[in-house]
Amino acid sequence: MSYEVFARKYRPQTFDDLVGQEHVSQTLKNAVAQNRLAHAYLFVGPRGIGKTSTARILAKALNCIHGPTVTPCGVCDNCREIAGGNSLDVIEIDGASNNSVEDVRELRDNVRYAPAKGRYKIYLIDEVHMLSPAAFNALLKTLEEPPAHVKFIFATTEPQKVLPTILSRCQRFDLHRIPANLIAKHLQFIAGKEKITLEPKAAHAIARGAEGGLRDAESMLDQLVAFCGDPITETDVLKVFGFTSQQTVASLTEKILRSATADAVQLLHEQCEAGKDMMRLMANLISYWRDLLVFKVKPETLSEDVDLELQKALAAQAELIETDRLLELIDQFAEAEARMKWAPNKKLHFEVALIKAIQSLNQVTLNEVIEKLNALRDGKTVAGVADAGAAANDRGYSPGRVAEKTESANKRETDPAKIWEQICAKIPAKGFLRTLVDSLAVLGTEGRHFVVGYPAEEKSATETLITANNRRQLEDLLKQTSGRDWSLKFIAREDLPRKKATAPAENLNDPLIQEALEIFKGQIKS
Repeated sequence: MSYEVFARKYRPQTFDDLVGQEHVSQTLKNAVAQNRLAHAYLFVGPRGIGKTSTARILAKALNCIHGPTVTPCGVCDNCREIAGGNSLDVIEIDGASNNSVEDVRELRDNVRYAPAKGRYKIYLIDEVHMLSPAAFNALLKTLEEPPAHVKFIFATTEPQKVLPTILSRCQRFDLHRIPANLIAKHLQFIAGKEKITLEPKAAHAIARGAEGGLRDAESMLDQLVAFCGDPITETDVLKVFGFTSQQTVASLTEKILRSATADAVQLLHEQCEAGKDMMRLMANLISYWRDLLVFKVKPETLSEDVDLELQKALAAQAELIETDRLLELIDQFAEAEARMKWAPNKKLHFEVALIKAIQSLNQVTLNEVIEKLNALRDGKTVAGVADAGAAANDRGYSPGRVAEKTESANKRETDPAKIWEQICAKIPAKGFLRTLVDSLAVLGTEGRHFVVGYPAEEKSATETLITANNRRQLEDLLKQTSGRDWSLKFIAREDLPRKKATAPAENLNDPLIQEALEIFKGQIKS
């Protein structure tokens, strides 16, 4: 007996076998059970998610000798012929190669004849959007008022190309991309049937690479079995298909959020040297940023697409960046991806995008400027004078000089050591948080980052205490104490003593910044 690929061997045979399409299978089961059958159906969705399989299952439900039934037996002649694609009463037509008006006229002439064995004559047209406008128009009247024994089932990946007059005559079902967790679970089911050991991380790597298409995932598993046999590890998946592990993408994201430019570029170089596709890595990174954005807005949305370990990483990283900053980063990387498509040196554009992203995190945003202006208008004391930059610019100062002076003024007005001393006074004398702050030394500020360090010799013990909860508590205290949204940045230093470092307070006495601030105050009062 010839070998049968997994995508065909494990094709769904009943409504309950469909993966990730419960909204479609339940509706069709109810329609069959209640005998509320439409004369035309349209299944819409991307490749490999079950459109043709759903059409065949519906055909079996209608023509099974025990039917119409929601559970076709699968063993009668009608069911076996439909599953094999050689039923006389279920005519499968490829819309791409039978798209002329003559083909449709032949179909229209044949619908009048009664089915040979089954209850219905069913026309299944795949990629129906490939039909020509003339062919669509020739089908209209028959599609609207077919004989009682005829059913039409259409499938397409591009519904926007189907004439509205055709769409209005069909019941439309939109099949969704299948969540990665469901694909991974199905792959484990196949592996169990085939007596193959498939590591959970390998199954998830395949599922992510399939991008919601179960058929693609099954084909990839087939290829892996041929390549490496048993067992199949995550390393095998990454090696065969050139994927980047989710942990690597998460690590790259972490380095960007921590403003670790050198480490981020080094990681990119390592991936490039390992032969990873830069375009795919960029796509994976953007996808990860999207997951991070969704997690910040509604964490439970990712429960079916992201494993528990990765959800923990997303939770920690979500605390490091505001939503508006995250949206800016996604836009930056999307623009870089567009440039990379046509660039001969893709690595160069990736490096530039990384460095630009990290720099943008340390820049003052327009929202922060407006917030400070509003605070001045209300008569409140503002920590930092980033808002002075705009006024200075109006007076003819160069943007670069204003940015440099403004950053310098921010550092002088904000006394990191004093802020840290006030925070430490609010923390109980005992507990993990107290142990953490006692091991840290203030190093200063970098843009929106409040930088603290710890001795390199205590790296392991200190990083154990840097939990998401401790970070969140410290950043909340920073905001309460200074009135600014800070993101904590932890750095291991060889030269740090065990006691906390202090930084002398300085006064804001730069003439340029003083002049700009006075201009702003004058404008607000007027």
